[in-house]
Formats: sequence, C-alpha cells, structure tokens
Amino acid sequence: MIRQAIIAAATLSTIALPAVAAADPIIGQPVPCVKVADLAGADFSVKQCGVSDVDQYRAGLENNGGSYCGPSSLYNVLHHWAHDRNAPVGWLTTKVKNLDPKDPADHNIITNSVGRIGVDAKYTSKGTKLSNLRTAWTIATKPARDAGWSTATEGISPHGNADFGGDMAKRLARGPLQMLYGRYSAGPQNSLQRGGGHLVTVTAVDGSFGGNTVQVRYMDPAKAADHGVGDYLKTQSAYSTVTATLTKRSVYEYSPVTDNPDTDTDESLTPGTYRTVTRWQLTTAGSTSTTTVLVEGFNWFDMAPPVG
Repeated sequence: MIRQAIIAAATLSTIALPAVAAADPIIGQPVPCVKVADLAGADFSVKQCGVSDVDQYRAGLENNGGSYCGPSSLYNVLHHWAHDRNAPVGWLTTKVKNLDPKDPADHNIITNSVGRIGVDAKYTSKGTKLSNLRTAWTIATKPARDAGWSTATEGISPHGNADFGGDMAKRLARGPLQMLYGRYSAGPQNSLQRGGGHLVTVTAVDGSFGGNTVQVRYMDPAKAADHGVGDYLKTQSAYSTVTATLTKRSVYEYSPVTDNPDTDTDESLTPGTYRTVTRWQLTTAGSTSTTTVLVEGFNWFDMAPPVG
C-alpha cells in the first residue's frame, strides 16, 4: 500500500538574522524548497521538490530535440523519484540516481537517457503520446519493481471530469505530474483548431476543490535563458519554473481530416468534424502568444518501497 507522508517545515520567520546583512550567508542563496501537501478543507496547496528541469534541445537527438518535450518532461519525473525518494529507476547499467543534470560530465548520458525514453514511448517527428509515455515509465521503473517496489501510472482528461483541478492536487501530492497542452488557433464556424502540443512537468498547484481556476507551476523543457546561445545544445541551462493560471472552459473544437499519402485521394478535402469538449485554458503573465493554450490532460505517477 502506498503510504502518505507527513511533512513538517520550519518557516523563515523562525530564523534570527544577523544585524549586518552583508555578512548573512543566506543573502544570495536560493530559498530551500519545502514540500507542501495540504488537501484538507475546501482549498488545496501542493508542492513537490527535487524535480529536475532537463533541456529537450540537445545535440544527438533528432532535430536537436525539437519534439522531445515528452521524454524530457518524463525524465524530470524519474529524477524526482530517484533522487528525492531513492527509487532504483533507470535502464540496464544507467541509474538515474547516479546522474546529475547540472554536472557537465553527465550531459551525454542524460541525452542518451532522454533518447531511450523516446524509443520506449514510440517517439516520432511529431512527438510522443501520453499513453506511450506511461509505457516508457513502466519500462524505466522495472528495476524498482524487481527490488520489491510497487509502481502505478495513469492518465486523466479534463473532459467529463467534475474536478480536474482537485485530481491534479491529489495526484501531485504523491509525485510530479506530466501535463499536456495543445496550441489552438481560430477554425471554421467560430471553432478552435489544434495546431500542435507540448508537455511539461508540474511541480505545484493551488486552488479549490470543485473550482474553475487553478494556479500551477511547472518545468518547461523548451524554455531556457540561454536558448540559441553558444553551445546551448551541449550544456544544461539553469533551472527555472513557469507560473500559470488554468481556467476551466467549454471549447468548440474542429478537427480536419488528414490526407493519407498512400492513397490517390486527397482526404484533406473531406469536411472535418466538430465537437464540444472541456479544457482548461493556460495563461501566463505577460504572454504575447497568438494561440489559445488548452490543457488536454496529465499523466500521474506513483511508487512505494517494499514493506518490511
């Protein structure tokens, strides 16, 4: 049985600071991450620590990793379980516990690991699917099951879900999530049409059970301050977190018919289909995006060490 952990943390207000700020060793140091798992009452607040932020853009991957957001965001999840929970995850002789994304000596091995996740998740030039990424998780966690650990994973969609935000909070309390969103533009008949998607690693959520708005924080494998600068494809960028708001909305979605290159008929000329679905719109402060970003679901992951 997967056990619930009780986390206690001291606040900064309990620390006596010296009178001379220049001599304070805390100045200039990052604030330590403190786990939060508050699911009591009408509101929730959950935060996970020990999550990496590996870059998807890497030399050695197809198109320099342009479509490797899925494998990269899943690696972040595995990093958490290996380093924060001491879970034995990895592939053959490659153990995630022994790898540090910030260590240049481990960069190539991590690139190979991201590539391995891509293979197990049936990567194509268009990216990876949530379901196949769950398969990749199951493969990477086999060493843990062989050592007596229990593992679990599943996907959750917002459509037909009465409390998508609440589900995010409950699942995040156990471990980081992998969230999928699509980028939509105006389609025919006042609809929205999907033009591509992206996967990120969720580390924190705040909101109310049964509510229509959630605040999230996530690691985005495509975002890096040094993107396009120097040898960025051969180095790990500084970790960063994106803060966003998710708002529940009903979407009238248009799906065009894709042409089959193996037939003489141009199927793309066939009228597409329409449907009304529930999505959660993602917005970030100061965004200049010309597309509508809609969350389409997430993968959750869980593990527990052997008992006894």
